[in-house]
Amino acid sequence: MSKQSNLTVKGQVTIPKDVRDALGLKPGEPVEFDWNDAGEAVIRRPVRDRAAEIEAYKTRVREVSRRFAHLREGRPTDEIMRDIRGDDPFPP
Repeated sequence: MSKQSNLTVKGQVTIPKDVRDALGLKPGEPVEFDWNDAGEAVIRRPVRDRAAEIEAYKTRVREVSRRFAHLREGRPTDEIMRDIRGDDPFPP
C-alpha cells in the first residue's frame, strides 16, 4: 500500500490517519525513520521495552507516594470537611 503526504517548510510531514491507525501511532509517541541508498524510507513505531516502562512507572509512583506521604497522616477527611463547610454540612 502506498500513501502520499506533503513536506512543510519546517520539514514536517503529516502521516495519513489510516497509516497512523494501522501502525497504532498516537500523538506524542516516537516514530522511527529508516532509509536506504535507493532513496526508500520506512516509517515504523519503535519497539518498546515494556519491562523498562513498567519499572519507570513504578519508580514515579514511589516518588509521588513519598512526596505526598505527609498528607496521609493527620486529621480524618470528615474532620477536614467539617472545617471547610462548617459544623453541620447539611443544615436544616
